[in-house]
Amino acid sequence: MSAQIISGTAVAAVVKNRIRDEVAVLAAEGRSVGLATLLVGEDPASHMYVRYKHKDAHSVGIKSIDVKLPTSVSQSEVLAAVDELNARDDVTGIIVQLPLPGGLDGEAAVERVLPSKDADGLHPFNLGRLLIGQPGPLPATPSGIMTMLDHYDVEIAGRIAVVVGRSFLVGRPMALMLGAKGRDATVIQAHSRTPDLPAVCRQADILVAAVGRPMMFDAQYVKPGAVVIDVGTNRTDDGLVGDVAFDEVSHVASAISPVPGGVGPMTRASLLTNTVRLASSA
Repeated sequence: MSAQIISGTAVAAVVKNRIRDEVAVLAAEGRSVGLATLLVGEDPASHMYVRYKHKDAHSVGIKSIDVKLPTSVSQSEVLAAVDELNARDDVTGIIVQLPLPGGLDGEAAVERVLPSKDADGLHPFNLGRLLIGQPGPLPATPSGIMTMLDHYDVEIAGRIAVVVGRSFLVGRPMALMLGAKGRDATVIQAHSRTPDLPAVCRQADILVAAVGRPMMFDAQYVKPGAVVIDVGTNRTDDGLVGDVAFDEVSHVASAISPVPGGVGPMTRASLLTNTVRLASSA
Protein backbone atom coordinates (compact mmCIF):
# COMPACT_ATOMS: atom_id res chain seq x y z
CA MET A 1 0.00 0.00 0.00
CA SER A 2 1.24 3.49 -0.85
CA ALA A 3 -0.25 6.34 1.14
CA GLN A 4 -2.06 9.30 -0.34
CA ILE A 5 0.04 12.45 -0.02
CA ILE A 6 -1.62 15.22 1.99
CA SER A 7 -0.03 18.20 0.30
CA GLY A 8 0.05 21.36 2.35
CA THR A 9 1.43 23.20 -0.64
CA ALA A 10 -1.65 22.37 -2.70
CA VAL A 11 -4.11 23.24 0.06
CA ALA A 12 -2.27 26.49 0.85
CA ALA A 13 -2.68 27.57 -2.77
CA VAL A 14 -6.46 27.14 -2.44
CA VAL A 15 -6.51 29.06 0.84
CA LYS A 16 -4.40 31.90 -0.56
CA ASN A 17 -6.72 32.29 -3.55
CA ARG A 18 -9.62 32.74 -1.13
CA ILE A 19 -7.65 35.20 0.98
CA ARG A 20 -6.67 37.21 -2.11
CA ASP A 21 -10.36 37.66 -2.90
CA GLU A 22 -11.17 38.66 0.68
CA VAL A 23 -8.35 41.22 0.75
CA ALA A 24 -9.64 42.71 -2.52
CA VAL A 25 -13.12 43.08 -1.03
CA LEU A 26 -11.72 44.83 2.05
CA ALA A 27 -9.60 47.11 -0.16
CA ALA A 28 -12.70 48.08 -2.14
CA GLU A 29 -14.29 49.09 1.18
CA GLY A 30 -11.26 51.25 1.98
CA ARG A 31 -9.92 48.85 4.61
CA SER A 32 -6.30 47.78 4.54
CA VAL A 33 -4.79 44.52 5.80
CA GLY A 34 -1.28 44.57 7.24
CA LEU A 35 0.84 41.76 8.69
CA ALA A 36 3.80 42.71 10.89
CA THR A 37 6.58 40.41 12.03
CA LEU A 38 8.98 41.07 14.88
CA LEU A 39 12.24 39.16 14.50
CA VAL A 40 15.02 39.32 17.10
CA GLY A 41 18.53 38.06 16.44
CA GLU A 42 20.26 36.27 13.60
CA ASP A 43 18.88 32.73 13.70
CA PRO A 44 18.96 31.55 10.05
CA ALA A 45 15.84 29.41 10.35
CA SER A 46 13.84 32.28 11.85
CA HIS A 47 15.00 34.63 9.10
CA MET A 48 13.95 32.08 6.47
CA TYR A 49 10.52 31.60 8.05
CA VAL A 50 9.94 35.36 8.18
CA ARG A 51 10.94 35.74 4.51
CA TYR A 52 8.41 33.09 3.54
CA LYS A 53 5.70 34.80 5.59
CA HIS A 54 6.27 38.14 3.89
CA LYS A 55 6.42 36.51 0.47
CA ASP A 56 3.04 34.88 1.17
CA ALA A 57 1.59 38.18 2.40
CA HIS A 58 2.69 40.04 -0.73
CA SER A 59 1.26 37.29 -2.94
CA VAL A 60 -2.28 37.89 -1.63
CA GLY A 61 -2.15 41.70 -1.41
CA ILE A 62 -1.50 41.99 2.33
CA LYS A 63 0.79 44.84 3.37
CA SER A 64 3.98 43.51 4.93
CA ILE A 65 5.75 45.21 7.85
CA ASP A 66 9.12 43.69 8.79
CA VAL A 67 10.70 44.73 12.11
CA LYS A 68 14.12 43.32 13.00
CA LEU A 69 16.02 43.82 16.25
CA PRO A 70 19.59 42.79 17.11
CA THR A 71 20.47 39.95 19.47
CA SER A 72 21.76 42.51 21.98
CA VAL A 73 18.31 44.05 22.45
CA SER A 74 16.79 44.18 25.95
CA GLN A 75 13.44 42.73 27.01
CA SER A 76 12.03 46.23 27.47
CA GLU A 77 13.05 47.14 23.92
CA VAL A 78 11.31 44.04 22.56
CA LEU A 79 8.13 44.95 24.42
CA ALA A 80 8.37 48.56 23.22
CA ALA A 81 8.60 47.34 19.62
CA VAL A 82 5.44 45.27 20.15
CA ASP A 83 3.71 48.33 21.60
CA GLU A 84 4.60 50.35 18.52
CA LEU A 85 3.09 47.73 16.24
CA ASN A 86 -0.02 47.51 18.42
CA ALA A 87 -0.50 51.26 17.96
CA ARG A 88 -0.23 51.25 14.16
CA ASP A 89 -3.51 51.48 12.28
CA ASP A 90 -2.00 49.81 9.21
CA VAL A 91 -1.10 46.68 11.21
CA THR A 92 -3.99 44.25 11.62
CA GLY A 93 -1.95 41.17 12.51
CA ILE A 94 1.30 40.77 14.48
CA ILE A 95 3.68 37.82 14.72
CA VAL A 96 6.48 37.57 17.26
CA GLN A 97 8.88 35.11 15.64
CA LEU A 98 9.79 32.47 18.22
CA PRO A 99 12.06 31.44 19.77
CA LEU A 100 13.68 34.66 20.94
CA PRO A 101 17.41 34.61 21.69
CA GLY A 102 18.53 33.38 25.11
CA GLY A 103 17.77 35.72 27.97
CA LEU A 104 14.61 37.11 26.38
CA ASP A 105 11.09 36.07 27.36
CA GLY A 106 9.17 35.04 24.26
CA GLU A 107 5.95 34.33 26.15
CA ALA A 108 5.95 37.85 27.56
CA ALA A 109 6.40 39.26 24.08
CA VAL A 110 3.50 37.19 22.75
CA GLU A 111 1.31 38.32 25.65
CA ARG A 112 2.15 41.96 24.84
CA VAL A 113 0.48 41.63 21.43
CA LEU A 114 -3.10 42.87 21.51
CA PRO A 115 -5.47 39.87 21.31
CA SER A 116 -7.23 41.72 18.48
CA LYS A 117 -3.96 41.69 16.46
CA ASP A 118 -2.81 38.18 17.35
CA ALA A 119 -2.07 36.63 13.96
CA ASP A 120 -0.43 33.58 15.56
CA GLY A 121 -3.49 32.81 17.71
CA LEU A 122 -1.15 32.24 20.68
CA HIS A 123 -2.15 35.03 23.06
CA PRO A 124 -3.46 33.54 26.34
CA PHE A 125 -6.76 35.38 25.83
CA ASN A 126 -7.30 33.71 22.46
CA LEU A 127 -6.09 30.31 23.69
CA GLY A 128 -8.63 30.66 26.47
CA ARG A 129 -11.38 31.34 23.95
CA LEU A 130 -10.34 28.20 22.09
CA LEU A 131 -10.55 26.23 25.33
CA ILE A 132 -14.15 27.30 26.00
CA GLY A 133 -15.22 27.01 22.36
CA GLN A 134 -15.51 30.72 21.56
CA PRO A 135 -14.48 32.24 18.20
CA GLY A 136 -11.16 33.98 17.74
CA PRO A 137 -7.84 33.65 15.92
CA LEU A 138 -6.67 30.04 16.10
CA PRO A 139 -3.10 28.78 16.59
CA ALA A 140 -1.75 28.69 13.08
CA THR A 141 -0.23 25.21 12.84
CA PRO A 142 -3.16 23.25 14.34
CA SER A 143 -5.60 25.35 12.34
CA GLY A 144 -3.67 24.59 9.16
CA ILE A 145 -3.74 20.88 9.96
CA MET A 146 -7.51 20.94 10.42
CA THR A 147 -7.86 22.65 7.04
CA MET A 148 -5.69 19.97 5.44
CA LEU A 149 -7.78 17.18 6.96
CA ASP A 150 -10.98 18.84 5.74
CA HIS A 151 -9.60 19.40 2.24
CA TYR A 152 -8.74 15.73 1.89
CA ASP A 153 -12.07 14.62 3.40
CA VAL A 154 -10.44 12.86 6.34
CA GLU A 155 -13.18 11.71 8.68
CA ILE A 156 -12.59 13.06 12.19
CA ALA A 157 -15.82 12.41 14.10
CA GLY A 158 -15.76 9.13 15.96
CA ARG A 159 -12.09 8.49 15.21
CA ILE A 160 -9.28 8.05 17.70
CA ALA A 161 -6.68 10.79 17.33
CA VAL A 162 -3.30 10.58 19.03
CA VAL A 163 -1.39 13.86 19.31
CA VAL A 164 2.23 13.33 20.31
CA GLY A 165 3.50 16.62 21.71
CA ARG A 166 2.19 19.00 24.34
CA SER A 167 3.52 22.44 23.44
CA PHE A 168 1.20 25.43 23.51
CA LEU A 169 2.24 26.07 19.89
CA VAL A 170 0.94 22.79 18.48
CA GLY A 171 0.22 19.81 20.71
CA ARG A 172 -2.21 21.21 23.25
CA PRO A 173 -4.34 23.31 20.87
CA MET A 174 -4.26 20.47 18.31
CA ALA A 175 -5.84 18.12 20.83
CA LEU A 176 -8.50 20.72 21.68
CA MET A 177 -9.41 21.26 18.03
CA LEU A 178 -9.68 17.57 17.19
CA GLY A 179 -11.85 16.89 20.22
CA ALA A 180 -14.00 20.02 19.99
CA LYS A 181 -17.76 19.73 19.75
CA GLY A 182 -18.63 19.24 16.09
CA ARG A 183 -15.25 17.60 15.39
CA ASP A 184 -15.78 14.85 17.93
CA ALA A 185 -12.59 12.83 17.77
CA THR A 186 -11.59 10.88 20.85
CA VAL A 187 -8.19 12.38 21.60
CA ILE A 188 -5.19 10.91 23.36
CA GLN A 189 -2.60 13.55 24.29
CA ALA A 190 0.74 11.73 24.37
CA HIS A 191 4.35 12.88 24.57
CA SER A 192 7.91 11.62 24.45
CA ARG A 193 7.66 10.25 28.01
CA THR A 194 4.44 8.32 27.48
CA PRO A 195 5.01 4.66 28.48
CA ASP A 196 5.04 2.30 25.49
CA LEU A 197 4.49 5.19 23.09
CA PRO A 198 4.47 2.98 19.96
CA ALA A 199 1.53 0.98 21.33
CA VAL A 200 -0.35 4.17 22.19
CA CYS A 201 0.26 5.56 18.71
CA ARG A 202 -0.97 2.35 17.08
CA GLN A 203 -4.42 3.10 18.48
CA ALA A 204 -4.64 6.18 16.27
CA ASP A 205 -6.84 6.56 13.24
CA ILE A 206 -5.25 10.02 13.01
CA LEU A 207 -1.68 10.40 14.29
CA VAL A 208 -0.14 13.86 14.71
CA ALA A 209 3.61 13.76 15.35
CA ALA A 210 4.97 16.96 16.91
CA VAL A 211 7.97 16.20 19.11
CA GLY A 212 10.90 17.61 17.10
CA ARG A 213 12.92 14.40 16.79
CA PRO A 214 14.10 13.47 13.30
CA MET A 215 12.29 10.42 11.87
CA MET A 216 11.37 9.11 15.31
CA PHE A 217 8.05 7.66 14.17
CA ASP A 218 8.64 4.56 12.07
CA ALA A 219 6.23 1.80 11.07
CA GLN A 220 5.95 0.37 14.59
CA TYR A 221 4.13 3.55 15.66
CA VAL A 222 1.50 3.44 12.95
CA LYS A 223 -1.74 1.49 12.71
CA PRO A 224 -2.27 0.18 9.16
CA GLY A 225 -4.50 2.61 7.32
CA ALA A 226 -3.99 5.51 9.72
CA VAL A 227 -3.72 9.13 8.60
CA VAL A 228 -0.35 10.55 9.64
CA ILE A 229 0.37 14.27 9.99
CA ASP A 230 4.05 15.16 10.40
CA VAL A 231 4.62 18.49 12.16
CA GLY A 232 8.38 18.07 12.55
CA THR A 233 10.89 20.31 10.76
CA ASN A 234 14.33 19.02 11.63
CA ARG A 235 17.50 20.18 9.89
CA THR A 236 19.98 17.35 9.37
CA ASP A 237 23.08 16.75 7.25
CA ASP A 238 20.74 15.16 4.72
CA GLY A 239 18.44 18.18 4.60
CA LEU A 240 15.04 18.95 6.12
CA VAL A 241 13.22 15.92 7.54
CA GLY A 242 10.14 15.43 9.65
CA ASP A 243 9.44 13.52 12.84
CA VAL A 244 8.11 10.64 10.72
CA ALA A 245 10.21 8.16 8.75
CA PHE A 246 8.30 9.02 5.58
CA ASP A 247 9.51 6.26 3.24
CA GLU A 248 8.73 3.53 5.74
CA VAL A 249 5.46 4.90 7.12
CA SER A 250 4.05 5.74 3.69
CA HIS A 251 3.71 1.99 3.10
CA VAL A 252 1.62 1.56 6.26
CA ALA A 253 -0.52 4.69 6.46
CA SER A 254 -3.48 5.48 4.20
CA ALA A 255 -2.46 9.14 3.96
CA ILE A 256 0.57 11.13 5.10
CA SER A 257 1.82 14.70 5.00
CA PRO A 258 5.38 15.19 3.70
CA VAL A 259 8.23 17.35 5.00
CA PRO A 260 8.78 19.76 3.38
CA GLY A 261 5.54 20.65 1.61
CA GLY A 262 3.12 19.54 4.29
CA VAL A 263 2.27 21.39 7.48
CA GLY A 264 4.69 24.29 6.91
CA PRO A 265 2.86 25.98 4.00
CA MET A 266 -0.44 25.57 5.83
CA THR A 267 0.90 27.21 8.97
CA ARG A 268 1.77 30.28 6.93
CA ALA A 269 -1.59 30.21 5.14
CA SER A 270 -3.34 30.14 8.51
CA LEU A 271 -1.39 33.22 9.61
CA LEU A 272 -2.78 35.03 6.58
CA THR A 273 -6.28 33.77 7.35
CA ASN A 274 -6.07 35.10 10.90
CA THR A 275 -4.74 38.45 9.70
CA VAL A 276 -7.62 38.94 7.26
CA ARG A 277 -10.25 37.87 9.79
CA LEU A 278 -8.82 40.26 12.36
CA ALA A 279 -8.93 43.06 9.79
CA SER A 280 -12.54 42.20 8.97
CA SER A 281 -13.59 42.38 12.61
CA ALA A 282 -11.63 45.55 13.45
